Amino acid sequence: MIAVPTSAACRRPAAPRRWTYVALFLVAVVVVMLAGCAGSEQPKRRIRAADQVVVEKSKRRLTLIRNGEVLREYRVALGERPWGHKVRQGDERTPEGNYFLDWRNPNSRFYKSIHISYPNKWDIRFARLRGYDPGGMIMIHGQPNHIRSAKFKERYLTRDWTNGCIAVQNHEMDEIWRLVRYGTPIKILP
Repeated sequence: MIAVPTSAACRRPAAPRRWTYVALFLVAVVVVMLAGCAGSEQPKRRIRAADQVVVEKSKRRLTLIRNGEVLREYRVALGERPWGHKVRQGDERTPEGNYFLDWRNPNSRFYKSIHISYPNKWDIRFARLRGYDPGGMIMIHGQPNHIRSAKFKERYLTRDWTNGCIAVQNHEMDEIWRLVRYGTPIKILP
């Protein structure tokens, strides 16, 4: 017969008591609750993209619209001769009608630019029947990049100065850039 030692060093440890499990469970619950409190701050409300852009030339206003509600409004500068529809290249008029915003240029001569799909088929036909080139490259854009003086930039805020484009301030162009997607319709009214 083999003798089994009975010293304390060789004995199997006693099973943990039930209260140990309860304490561990309660600690886990508290940790999960505190982690939930740390992330309970409300996220910033994200404004969804505009589904339409409306430009009212007579009011010098560009409006971003989502589901029939106004998201933002901006004062704009237009072509140096803004009255009437653009007929030909170089007439310094901003077109009127229904178009789309179809591409972007983050590196333009002006602070960012979004292209308006002028000329459409009607514009091309109208200009060609009169022997004109309808022009193109009509954009929504910010201020000229080459102007550094804040005082000189102020002059651009109070007058029409583009060759037919729609201009806004640079910080406004940043908002428009974020809130307008490719293919967004733009309506330009007299």
